[in-house]
This record gives sequence, C-alpha cells and structure tokens, in this order.
Amino acid sequence: MATAQSATPTAASGRLNAEQVGKFQREGYITFNEPVLPAAKFASLTACFEKILGELPGDVRPESMDVPHFMHPELLEWALDDAITGLVTPLLGPDLALFSTHFICKPKGNGRRVPWHEDSAYWSGMINGPTEVCTVWLAIDPSTRENGCMMVIPRTHVTGQKGFSDYDTIDATQNVFGTEIVKSQRDDASRVYVELKPNEASLHDARIQHASEVNTSNKRRCGWTIRFCSTATKFNHEKLDGYHQVYLARGRDRGGNTYADPTRTYPELMARRGMSTAYKNAH
Repeated sequence: MATAQSATPTAASGRLNAEQVGKFQREGYITFNEPVLPAAKFASLTACFEKILGELPGDVRPESMDVPHFMHPELLEWALDDAITGLVTPLLGPDLALFSTHFICKPKGNGRRVPWHEDSAYWSGMINGPTEVCTVWLAIDPSTRENGCMMVIPRTHVTGQKGFSDYDTIDATQNVFGTEIVKSQRDDASRVYVELKPNEASLHDARIQHASEVNTSNKRRCGWTIRFCSTATKFNHEKLDGYHQVYLARGRDRGGNTYADPTRTYPELMARRGMSTAYKNAH
C-alpha cells in the first residue's frame, strides 16, 4: 500500500504502487483506503461543499450537483491538488486534463438510486480516440452499503460492450438519471460494494459498469467525482463548444487542446446545459 508520506507525490512516482496499478488495469477499479488530502485541507473542502449545498434552490436535488466547478472555480484548489492528481499519474501519465467533476449527494431517507451505467457511454463524440478516463471518487461522507455506496462490476471495462452498452429508459423521477444498461448486458450478481470512509477514495475506469442503491438510511452519503484523462487525448471542441470545458490539470498539453480559464466562472455553459438555476449566480 502507499503510505501517508505519499501525500506530497512527485509526477514520476504518484501515489500508487505497481500492485495497485495492476489491479486497476485488470479489474477496472481500486480503493485507496487512506487519507487522500491532509486533514485541514479535507476539512476546508467539506466546508466549501456544505456552502454550495446550502445555496442550492429548493427544487434542485442534491444528487444533481454536476460540474459545480464551472460556477465555483475555488473547487479547483482541491481538484487539481497534487494529492489527488498523484493518484492518477501512475495510470494516465504526468500530463493530465481535468474532464469533469460532480457532487453526488444522497440525502438521508430519500437519496435516489444511481442506475447501472458507464461514464463513457454519455461522452460519445466528445473524445476522439480511446475513452481513457479515470474517475477519482472522493468520499465526503461515510459511504457504506447501508447508505447507498457505489457498486462496480469488475472487468467490464475490457469485456462485453467495453464501455458502450445498450440502455433502456427508466423512471427519471426515481433515479438520478433516466437510462440504465439493459439487464442482458450486465451481471448484477458479480457486483462489488465500494465502501469508503470520509477522505478515502476509489478510482475507476470510465468504461466500467457501476451503480448505487437508494439511501433510505438516516445518514447522508456524498461523494465527489473528479475525472481526469491524459492531455494526449484529443477533445472534439466542436462538440464541446458552448456546453463543456476541460482544464489543464498537470504537466503540459500533448493533444493540441484548448483549456478553460481556472480563475473564472462559466454561467454561459450552465445556460447551454439548462442548469441556469442550479447554482448561485449561474444565470
């Protein structure tokens, strides 16, 4: 296992050992069961999240806090921290782009289910070439089977449909979104529950099948997904234009991409996404 001293990683070594890298490549996910951020920095991230959550309009579900960094660029202080990017460099290399972030906060008692899906299936046309994206799932709250932790079906990033399954329409009022991988293309019995303490993380390949159950417990469950890819990836900027931006997270650009300004907000992107009322000052 990596040690606590790896909290200040180098671009070359990162924070994962060879065994962890091998498991990620083979299984499509790993857990990192030690503190990701120094305690004080994690506490300040939690405070920032609670402030953003507290400012949500009453009709916005807390599971739907997608791309919060577009309106709260202060979140990049944590998303681009070496302690987080150092988890990814052993997998994708030293030159990283931040593709997206999302707070998935399931309130106690009625937190919605996340259907079985692959992240890659929703990015068709945005990325030219292989969809080699790694998600860091950072636990803000305890994430357990009781309150609806993430589940993964190992090895589905390299078997079956390899990240591009077929989907059925489901009830969007009972789920975080309204589509789910067809049952014939997944093996629910092989699922693994990914339980984490606050400030621990899991990492998963964007092509792996994953989901989470409803939260009917008396404990909130929140995780922050932070998605990275190599800057050698070529983004389809015509597809992204006016809808999405990526950021240079670490190192240098290698794909001829254009990157967002980490100091400014992007209310125009929120408007294009139909999310103008999702965050304070997003209109």
